[in-house]
Amino acid sequence: MAPTPGPDHPVAHPPAGPLRGAFEDGLAVFRAVPYAAPPVGELRWRPARPHPGWSGTRDATADGPSAPQMYMEGGDPVLGGHGSPPFDEDCLTLDLWTPAVDDARRPVLLWIHGGGFVSGSGSLPNYSGATFSRDGDLVVVSINYRIGPLGYLYTGTEDEPDGSGANHWLADQLAALRWVRENISAFGGDPDSITVAGQSGGAVSTAALAGLPEARELIRRVILMSPPFGLDLPAPDAYRERTAAYLELAGAKTLAELRAVPWPELIGAMGGLFALTTRWGYWPTPFLPVVDGVTLPRHPGQALLHGAAADIDVMIGWTREEANFGFALNEAYGAADREQVTARIADTFGPEAAPGVYAAYERARPGNGPAGVLMDLITDELFRVPALRLAEARAAAGRPVWAYQFDLPAASYDGRLGAAHCLELPFAFANFDQWAHAPLTAGLDPAVRDGLAHTMHEAWIAFVRTGDPNHPDMPAWNPYEKDTRTTMRFDSVVTALDDLAGDSLRLHEGALARPR
Repeated sequence: MAPTPGPDHPVAHPPAGPLRGAFEDGLAVFRAVPYAAPPVGELRWRPARPHPGWSGTRDATADGPSAPQMYMEGGDPVLGGHGSPPFDEDCLTLDLWTPAVDDARRPVLLWIHGGGFVSGSGSLPNYSGATFSRDGDLVVVSINYRIGPLGYLYTGTEDEPDGSGANHWLADQLAALRWVRENISAFGGDPDSITVAGQSGGAVSTAALAGLPEARELIRRVILMSPPFGLDLPAPDAYRERTAAYLELAGAKTLAELRAVPWPELIGAMGGLFALTTRWGYWPTPFLPVVDGVTLPRHPGQALLHGAAADIDVMIGWTREEANFGFALNEAYGAADREQVTARIADTFGPEAAPGVYAAYERARPGNGPAGVLMDLITDELFRVPALRLAEARAAAGRPVWAYQFDLPAASYDGRLGAAHCLELPFAFANFDQWAHAPLTAGLDPAVRDGLAHTMHEAWIAFVRTGDPNHPDMPAWNPYEKDTRTTMRFDSVVTALDDLAGDSLRLHEGALARPR
């Protein structure tokens, strides 16, 4: 939306410097606000540095470039696209929505987009903070950060003796969190009430950020939507082979040479790394966080069990058929046979147990063919079971979480997508008008869709405001305790169920005890 013409623009005076925004449908909106110095030239593959500032009042009425990423003209068959030009390395900016530039000290929601660590943008219309800000009287911030090779390439410690040659994406996010803490009161926000939320890779980011010692007491609560905590994140030694392969693909022998390569060529080299790292039956992840013990102390799936992070309020959830997003429309996976899927199961459960596990998945979903068994396995191993393990561990420690499963299936593609990865996003944001381009949301019954969106959206708002997602328009939602395992099922009928996904958890916990 174009800024309102004339002199009637909101002006904020944060410590970072004065900003001139725009009024959009009754909200004061500030776009492309820099939270760190541009990570270009010698600052490429270095931790985020403070922004040098600006003179006078900076215009903040238009979005800036998104982080460099691959771009598919016409979009993809599920989301219809997850980022569009312009792209540029100078991308460390945020967008901000507030009901008013005043001193009301509203709760703050900081959104971190996902995208498999390679795509997405905080300024996508999908992720507009307008609905949360208007409906919840919140200040909402959505950030851009480095992704793909510019954010996730492990560059080693020789160039950065302090160990900062990894996880530049996380340095960006920490810089954004600090910016929010130091500046948000100038936009009507409460720096002592910050909720960080993210989906998929953004949920991994959210947990990682909450677990950093540097973020201690900066975050009050987190919302983890479909975190792929089942990813096997590499240590530096394991990642070096991938870095070496990428250097070769980019035509560089050293990091110094790579710093001189224009960013479009860096993005172009990603396709080769996809091909090198893709394995049958696994979600493709050419770039990953690196658990180096310095910039990322531990796997993000463990971060909320330690130190001050253990006291943070947590909501966590997954969709019933996460993996259908990446596999249900793929003809090669649709043609998978029992032998192929059993061999893939053996990777996790061992060859002796694999036939029995296949049969268990088959019984759990009558009529499920090999492709369905495979997708349920991937959903469990990458998303559902690791989320349950976090909930179990928090509950055992007396720090329960609020857990949910999103069950409403997509109508598109004759229902083949089911309740796929990403489908819960427009319901939580309650902004289907911003998802018209996404085949994932096509054909949903408007009455069911809008009713469920209201229930979820208000629950998210309630959690941001109070740490408790309950509100009058939904059934009582109790935390996930070790004896009850209460999980809210979001479907055409919203229901709180005990031990909703317990069969999956027990099946995979049994795998840990089996010799392999």
